[in-house]
Amino acid sequence: MKDFLIISCTGQKDKIGLKLNNNFFIHDLQTKIHNNEVLVSTILNFINKHKANIDKNFSVLVNYGPGSFSTLRIAISVAKGIRISKKVNLFGYKNSDLSQFTLENIEILIKKNL
Repeated sequence: MKDFLIISCTGQKDKIGLKLNNNFFIHDLQTKIHNNEVLVSTILNFINKHKANIDKNFSVLVNYGPGSFSTLRIAISVAKGIRISKKVNLFGYKNSDLSQFTLENIEILIKKNL
C-alpha cells in the first residue's frame, strides 16, 4: 500500500494521517468540537494542503473501535463516502491493533493484512 489516509476517531486523541510518496503527515483533531461537517472539511483541507491524488491506487484506513459511538460512526461514514466517491480501497482496524499512531506502527498493521 503506497499512499493512504488513516482516520482514528475514537473520542480520545483523535488523529488523521496521510502517507504520500514516502512522506507521512499527521493532524491532531480537536475532540470537543467533532461533528461530521468539521471532520469532512478537516480531511478535505488536509488532503488538499498536501496535494494528494485520490484515485483507485489510494487507500483509506479507519479505526472502528472501541470508542465513542457517534464519533466512530461519523469517521466510518466519511471513510465509506471517500470509498464510494473515489473508488479507493477501504480497510478497518481495531483500536488495540495500533499501539501508537506512527508510520512504522501503521506499516506493521498493514503487513498484518488488516
